[in-house]
Amino acid sequence: MQIERRAVPTEFEVRSEGGAFHFYGYALKWDARSSNLGGFRERVAEGATSESIRRDDIRALFNHDPNLILGRNRSGTLRLSEDSAGLHYEVDMPDTTYARDLNKAMERGDVTQSSFGFKTSGPDGDTWAEDEDGFPLRTLQKVALFDVSPVTYPAYVDSTSGVGSRALELLAERRGLSVARLDSPEAIRAAIRGEAERPALTTEARTVFPRYELPADPAVALAALRRFS
Repeated sequence: MQIERRAVPTEFEVRSEGGAFHFYGYALKWDARSSNLGGFRERVAEGATSESIRRDDIRALFNHDPNLILGRNRSGTLRLSEDSAGLHYEVDMPDTTYARDLNKAMERGDVTQSSFGFKTSGPDGDTWAEDEDGFPLRTLQKVALFDVSPVTYPAYVDSTSGVGSRALELLAERRGLSVARLDSPEAIRAAIRGEAERPALTTEARTVFPRYELPADPAVALAALRRFS
């Protein structure tokens, strides 16, 4: 299972109460446009996390490192809630060296970004369209969260980081295309519009599936086509 990760600037509020450390911030903001993720931009629809925060077992980590756990929603040390701005989270940090070090770094303003790990939920978990400039735009409609994390560096710095590769794989799979064909905003836009041509069948494929008489099951048909494209 491939987890996607995204990052947003965050103003953390840090508090110390009775020797315990707590921090507050946003894991994501609704409708905020991302930078270029490799031929497309992305936003999160309001309420995209509502089912997940009620249902899923979610952790707060530092830098997405499972060895540096800060809290967990099922233990009550991580609290997640949606408001009109986005997904807010609060963490009661453990009494550990790494948590104390992180608390000091957040107080100093050295850590100012938050990231979330997720996968889309079902075939309607995301939608594709074009923004007002005609640039491909992915909207996350429903996601399953795995973790929220204060991070030293964001999950993406520029469009060459490959952060959007999983999103393009999902789009290619739905359109019956090779992900290698989605190598530019123009190609992604054509796929969104349904204008991208599917790979031509080889002679061998035409022999196996004459006149494109493919299996009725779409998944089986797509797998069969990929063998010959």
